[in-house]
Amino acid sequence: MLFTRSALRTLTSVSRAAATPIALLSPQSTPTRTMSNNTHTHQKMLERVKLLIPPLSGKLHKGQAGRLGVVGGSADYTGAPFFSAMGAMRIGVDLAHIICEPTAGSVIKTYSPDLIVHRILDFKTPKADIEKTFAGLIERLHVLVVGPGLGRDDHMQSCAELAIRLAREKDLGLVIDADGLWYVQNHPDAIKGYKLAILTPNVMEMKRLAEKLNLSTDEDPKTLASRLSKALGGVTVLQKGPEDIISNGKETLTVDVKGGLKRCGGQGDILSGAAGTLLAWGRTYEEGVGADDKGSKEDKSIALEDISLLAAYGASTFNRTCSRVTFEQQGRSMVTDDMLPNIKVAYAEVFGDPVRSPPAFGYLNYRR
Repeated sequence: MLFTRSALRTLTSVSRAAATPIALLSPQSTPTRTMSNNTHTHQKMLERVKLLIPPLSGKLHKGQAGRLGVVGGSADYTGAPFFSAMGAMRIGVDLAHIICEPTAGSVIKTYSPDLIVHRILDFKTPKADIEKTFAGLIERLHVLVVGPGLGRDDHMQSCAELAIRLAREKDLGLVIDADGLWYVQNHPDAIKGYKLAILTPNVMEMKRLAEKLNLSTDEDPKTLASRLSKALGGVTVLQKGPEDIISNGKETLTVDVKGGLKRCGGQGDILSGAAGTLLAWGRTYEEGVGADDKGSKEDKSIALEDISLLAAYGASTFNRTCSRVTFEQQGRSMVTDDMLPNIKVAYAEVFGDPVRSPPAFGYLNYRR
């Protein structure tokens, strides 16, 4: 059964009202379908993810292939929002905005002229004025990534609250990472039941979220993503680790494709940008953007409620592949900035050549 966005919003409201009872159910009470990452299953999942990707076509205008915003960037952190936004640009969104604190914005503007930087999260500005400006920006976007470089001070955390609330009001896709998860940990009701959201916790962030929601961490760790998703009313959880575990509470997927061995900071920011890109493309898929060029004008084979799960799966596969390719080049000296030139290589390996559309799983040996 396929749902319209308005119907899904109604279901989301019901899920929010029922979130507490759902959290108390055992995994046996609400079975979760688990899919292992064998080659057949993996390729089948990637074929579904590829349906979300808009074609490269002269018929499309600027912005139709994705408009993404990153809410993050504070006095101490400028790299994280850059990696998230630039990663999204390199993967293929048309426009990437960074919504940040003024001093961070002045620095981020020097990193790349391709990014649109809005320095509006000033603690000196009245909250009502920030909200008015923010609401205007939201109208331009398909998706928000909340958290990279956000910081944990009261002002920036209140900006996370504002971003999540406005995104929900406008039915925007949401990716919540890093210090955005700190906000969710302290205010889980802010995200409960919102099925257009993806959370991307690492080991420690997962532990804190589980403790906040009274979920046992002594049970099989492979069930934690599913239990957390159910406790949050069906939000998609991408649990990062030696293998990534992704669940929307009904279906659980595992991604164990080989990644790099260097765990330098910033790789999760590129993951958040990748997830945001695929969520934005999910919105354009829903709108039928580029359907004529794909030869799939009537294609409605992906239900709206599955898009967040597929976006998380595709982003996890892509990011692990990009990390591996970069580590093979750089070894122990690898830093996240080295991943950006390899995005085209990883994209081709995971999704295929965006122009010639060869078999999706052939490595094309792209070179810089």
